[in-house]
Amino acid sequence: MNALLSAAFVLCWSSGFIGAKLGAETAATPTLLMWRFLPLAVLLAAAALVSRTAWRGLTLRGAGRQIAIGALSQSGYLLSVYYAIELGVSSGTTALIDGVQPLVAGALAGPLLRQYVSRRQWLGLWLGLSGVATVTLADAAAAGASVAWWAYLVPFLGMLSLVAATFLESRTREPVAPRVALTIHCATSAVLFSGLALAAGAATPPAGTPFWLATAWLVVLPTFGGYGLYWLILRRSGITEVNTLMFLMAPVTAVWGALMFGEPFGVQTALGLVVGLAAVVVVRRGGGPDRRGRPVRSGADRTGTPSPATPSPATPSPTAAGPTAAGR
Repeated sequence: MNALLSAAFVLCWSSGFIGAKLGAETAATPTLLMWRFLPLAVLLAAAALVSRTAWRGLTLRGAGRQIAIGALSQSGYLLSVYYAIELGVSSGTTALIDGVQPLVAGALAGPLLRQYVSRRQWLGLWLGLSGVATVTLADAAAAGASVAWWAYLVPFLGMLSLVAATFLESRTREPVAPRVALTIHCATSAVLFSGLALAAGAATPPAGTPFWLATAWLVVLPTFGGYGLYWLILRRSGITEVNTLMFLMAPVTAVWGALMFGEPFGVQTALGLVVGLAAVVVVRRGGGPDRRGRPVRSGADRTGTPSPATPSPATPSPTAAGPTAAGR
């Protein structure tokens, strides 16, 4: 089951890079993001009126925390990815920069959450980073000739935004129903992106079919797939393991881009894919007790949020358990 969830997560999350490229060909970033989330937020808000039970335990503080998590993990992250691709950064290079996330999260997990990473896991993290770099090195060099150097800082900021959201969620003590978190996250993004689009004078959507096809792609695959599975795997396996899967995003995106857009895929990309897969295996087998002799767990488990193996009348936190949402 874990292997299937991991494979689905990688495919759905990677689809966000492909969808962003499809969307960039039809409209500006604020327009695309506004119309990705505005109808979705309205639909989820209507569903919330029908089933109010899940909202009963939500406090004002819990709602505020979910707004902050959504703004970081969804709004900030997506804006950086889409804008970078609009500036000319290729999907593979964007995925490469995102691939640094596991190393950052792994380095911070110890001091912030006391989730100590084993030496073998560190080996896997560095191995994965080298595999991601191998996949996109040639593409990044080619794209750098026509793209401003500062454009590569944009997806880096998005990566930091997602890391911050992950740690913020891991420190929460209040369980929140998955549908509640998804609604709050999407409503937050709808408000932020609508405001941005209106301020930029880009709120009117294109009339062509390609725009709406790209929007549908982004809602179904990255939103109701990648984002939700990210939090679900985080909940089941912890920060280090879920973020190690991020190493696979660059090579998978490169393969997908080659098949869908005719982007180059050579020996270097294939080698990086193999190294990325090896990194996932090393980290998965390297998991074990931390320095204090206890298993490394997700922050939600540490703070007392109900685990999947422990039935509870409260619905597990959506951010920790994984609602469905919009990671990409």
